Amino acid sequence: IPDGEKVDFDVKKLKVAWSWERQHKEELLNLTDRIETRRSERAEQMKIRAEREKERQNKQAVCIQRQVTLTELQTSCVYMYIYTHCHIPLPDQTQPGAKKQTEREKKKKILNDRRKELHVDHMKEDKLREKAKEMWEWLRQLEAEKFELQYKHTKQKYEVTVLRNRVSDHQKV
Repeated sequence: IPDGEKVDFDVKKLKVAWSWERQHKEELLNLTDRIETRRSERAEQMKIRAEREKERQNKQAVCIQRQVTLTELQTSCVYMYIYTHCHIPLPDQTQPGAKKQTEREKKKKILNDRRKELHVDHMKEDKLREKAKEMWEWLRQLEAEKFELQYKHTKQKYEVTVLRNRVSDHQKV
């Protein structure tokens, strides 16, 4: 301390300054932790998405490599048309009632597996927030799967239409 200068040791001001600084450091640490967790979650999501895209491209490459003869194309298109529009079972379906029952059972089983019980009566606020976040992530994942399946369905529908048109054009010739 230089000679002649007065030093202010006001304890209240020092406590306020210290608590303000500590509070902001904690907020900054919390923010950086949230940013890091979000980055890691996003990287994991991108990795999963890249794997799915790679699988899709592999399947598409296999389909392109496979050369379908005209008879296979005709029979598959005819069966697909009969099955989708006329609701007549395909030849390999000997018992249509039994098939429908198993499909219903499969659907019920899948829905029961996906449905999760909520046990929130005994949870505290922190646990409830975690549970809500977990359920939000699960819902987001299901919505993403739904979107992908809808896209796949429309794409397959378009491909079937194109194949039907090719078959009808070839039959005219």
